[in-house]
Amino acid sequence: MNNVFSRRHPGAGRYPRPSAQPRIERAWTPACAGVTSTASALYRHLLVIAATAALVGCSSAPSQLAAQTTSITPTSPACTPSPLGKRPLYLRGSFNSWNANEEQRFTYRCNQFELTTTIKGDHRFKLGDEAWSPDADLGAKDNAQQSPFTLIAKGSDMGYLFSGTHQLKYTPAHQMLTIDKCPDAPFGNATLYLRGSMNNWAALDDYAFKFNCDAYYLNVNLSGRQEFKIADPAWSDAATLSAAAGASTALFEQPFTMKRNSDPGASENAAFLFSGEATIKLVVQNGKPVLTIGPKLFQDPSRVPVTDPVALSVGFDSRSLKHKSPFGAITAGSGVEFALASKPGVTKATLVIEKRRLEGNQEVLEYLEPIRVAMQFNGERWVAKHRFADLGVYGYYFEIVIGGNTFIYANNNDSVYWTREKGSGGVGEIIEAPAQTTTIRRFRQTVFDANFKVPEWAPDIVYYYIFPDRFRNGNRANDPKPGVDTYQNYGVEFHSNWNEKPYRPNTGDGSDGVFNNDFFGGDIAGIIEKLDYIKDLGANTLYITPMFQAPSNHKYDTADFKNIDPHFGSNDDFVRLTAEAAKRGIRVIPDTSLNHVGADSTYFDRYSKYQSKGAFEGNRINDESPYASWFSFDRTQSDPAKQFRGWTGILDLPELNKSSPSFRKFAYGDADSVMKLWLDRGAAGWRMDVAPWVPDDFWREWRRAVKAHRPDALTVAETWFDSSKYFLGDTFDSTMNYIFRNTVQDYAMGGKAAKLYQNIELMREAYPPQSFYALMNLLSSHDAARSLHQFGFHDGADAATIALAKQRLQLAVLFQMTFPGAPTVYYGDEVGVTGGDDPYNRATYPWADTGGKPDTALLAQFKQLIKLRNDHPVLRRGSIEAPIYIDDNVIVLVRKHNDTVAIVATNNATTAKQITITLPNELRTFTDALNPNATKLTTAEGRITIDIPPLSGRVLVNKWFPDKLHQSTPR
Repeated sequence: MNNVFSRRHPGAGRYPRPSAQPRIERAWTPACAGVTSTASALYRHLLVIAATAALVGCSSAPSQLAAQTTSITPTSPACTPSPLGKRPLYLRGSFNSWNANEEQRFTYRCNQFELTTTIKGDHRFKLGDEAWSPDADLGAKDNAQQSPFTLIAKGSDMGYLFSGTHQLKYTPAHQMLTIDKCPDAPFGNATLYLRGSMNNWAALDDYAFKFNCDAYYLNVNLSGRQEFKIADPAWSDAATLSAAAGASTALFEQPFTMKRNSDPGASENAAFLFSGEATIKLVVQNGKPVLTIGPKLFQDPSRVPVTDPVALSVGFDSRSLKHKSPFGAITAGSGVEFALASKPGVTKATLVIEKRRLEGNQEVLEYLEPIRVAMQFNGERWVAKHRFADLGVYGYYFEIVIGGNTFIYANNNDSVYWTREKGSGGVGEIIEAPAQTTTIRRFRQTVFDANFKVPEWAPDIVYYYIFPDRFRNGNRANDPKPGVDTYQNYGVEFHSNWNEKPYRPNTGDGSDGVFNNDFFGGDIAGIIEKLDYIKDLGANTLYITPMFQAPSNHKYDTADFKNIDPHFGSNDDFVRLTAEAAKRGIRVIPDTSLNHVGADSTYFDRYSKYQSKGAFEGNRINDESPYASWFSFDRTQSDPAKQFRGWTGILDLPELNKSSPSFRKFAYGDADSVMKLWLDRGAAGWRMDVAPWVPDDFWREWRRAVKAHRPDALTVAETWFDSSKYFLGDTFDSTMNYIFRNTVQDYAMGGKAAKLYQNIELMREAYPPQSFYALMNLLSSHDAARSLHQFGFHDGADAATIALAKQRLQLAVLFQMTFPGAPTVYYGDEVGVTGGDDPYNRATYPWADTGGKPDTALLAQFKQLIKLRNDHPVLRRGSIEAPIYIDDNVIVLVRKHNDTVAIVATNNATTAKQITITLPNELRTFTDALNPNATKLTTAEGRITIDIPPLSGRVLVNKWFPDKLHQSTPR
């Protein structure tokens, strides 16, 4: 896509909804306040930039931010310790059978006990600890019936008419208890999240505000300048809070008024310079949301640490056959055995299984139809079996009862890149049973169709990924012409110097004020001209961003799905491309969006350029249009800009009505449908843009049509997060693997391997093997800053920094080429092209005959690593399990295929590492596949010592197939 945030995308949970636009050619810029761009420019993925740990900020930071240097140092009045020590205090009464329940457990804050709880009815109550200790059996001094109450030890029980949610505060120093009725939460039942650069704009549980009677509270621990909004999971207008235009920076302990998206002037991200722990407080005053960021003072009563020794002994590992068998994704109708380990003392254990609602984007996160399976104790462990009859993504967790208290054994707290749902699988953790099950982190179980197949050629793919306008100009006669050609109602710009940077308006680069209207002249003829180069590189599949007719340089604002854009060539040129590629053993995968079209298209025709009877011809609803049912119109609005729906609010991209039978026939049903037409013209499959915005039933019908027409066609979704729901056998074969991208980039940057690798293990466990081996494992894309930029190669970088960035890139490519899936090379990465967020990540390939300076040494490294993959089937198709060795820097993976074993050891440290691993005695001699002439490595008493260079790796190959490899220890 053409990111729609941070200049166009904040990256996100993913896709924040843009605010209303005052001008139709403008679009929201959530991640970079103050930067304006055209909607088409914004287009592509509401999510991209925040990729990896290092986000690239906008060049136009608010000036007042520089003056904000106050560090966040918590200050508070003198506090005294709890008079009960570590003993908790509870509200105990007729509403809970006088029990000490966690739902009515007070939190001690500084000098008082506080509790927010929901109770209804006339009840008697007291305060007490679990044992009704003499100093913690607190009742009324007299027979009081209303707040405030004076409490004394061993006092009488009290009466109170409760009527909903109340806040209770008990101050021991004054022996005073107050009960206040809480107002209704201003945003109703909606859960609000801090969504911004700190979390890829996702709605993550760790950033969920808690409404605590007087305000919404959130504790954070952040550093540096962060941009953000506050929103519910769906980015609904009423529950999305933005900064007012021109007032985007919040200051420490200063009230900061925000605006709902439905309010005039709500368009920018808020920003704050964090310096450690802080509490964010949100109140609604006189109808206006007011935010204050100050020292950490809020204590979340819902986060109670578990201290029970029996509860802490409970263990489950979703990737261990001792706890769950079989491993990973399963076929429908299969049974699974579950087992919990624990010390004696558990009185009851229940397996809870729920089916996830599969619909739309990941903001729709809901588990339904709980099935409770009683677990049985077999003398050693608690066990249960369940048969998963239907396709789906299921969540599961365990309820455990110990001494009358209920605990939950849930998934762990790991974040997964771009994914709203936390928990990476494997070893989980025990928590107190929450009041609402929605907060429980489920383990996930994928159940797919036993007949699910992907094309047999998928595991052998090496993609070369091309943005056509910037790859190669092979035919100057079809170049866009300023003064003649147009982009919507604007003129176009053309770079006469192929090696110039792409234009970014409002940066002083000499361009006009319009985004995505500058062209370099790349075309299909240029791709054909360089097919031998691509084959020599070692790639065997082209993924090419849209080539269909469209006014922009990125072509995601489709004007005509059935014809190649004239600036790229003709339909015959596409046929010639696929034929010439096939002669070299190369397949071609085109790209398109069936979610939206361009406003300047034959189907919509907002600017009256086509004689096609567009559905919104000349800014008017046209009921006579053959495309009228393809769009949804609001006839109650007088403003044309409000009469139709742009995708995520971007009016340059009218959203298609995917339920329209007419559109579905056009897309995949008719004999000359878009899908069939281009497969018949030589395409080997499809990459489908913004897949989560298209209904799942659409994709099911589309897949059936694709596979009926061309069974070996590959289907690839554009998703950024955990894509399990697309791999059930009824929609897609593969996806663009941004989880892989972020993991490998962060690893190559020196991140802790053992922690990062959990992202990889989640996919190995959650995805069916056929999809796992077909994933489009990219490192760079046209929707995010290039890898070299992430690794430090920026404008003005010195030679040492550039050399280090390229070494990190080589490490990432080594990992990519030795891992299951389809490694993907974004054009120019192989010769040192760098660049930050769009448009700089879409720079031209620096061909030498155009005056460019390709890095031929880096190119040679890429060729060597791609050849390594192509020469060794074990690296493409070999099995893979958990790392045989992993620490902060080193990852050692074992691949097995037929009679071959490969050991891949990588090291992200800047110093060499030596590790020793234990292998079966039959594995005696290994060849260094990266350096075949090097001395062979041999085992000694079943152990082999491997020296791994800094920021590099070793690939060792042995012709033998062992039954078992043993976990190793470092040396």
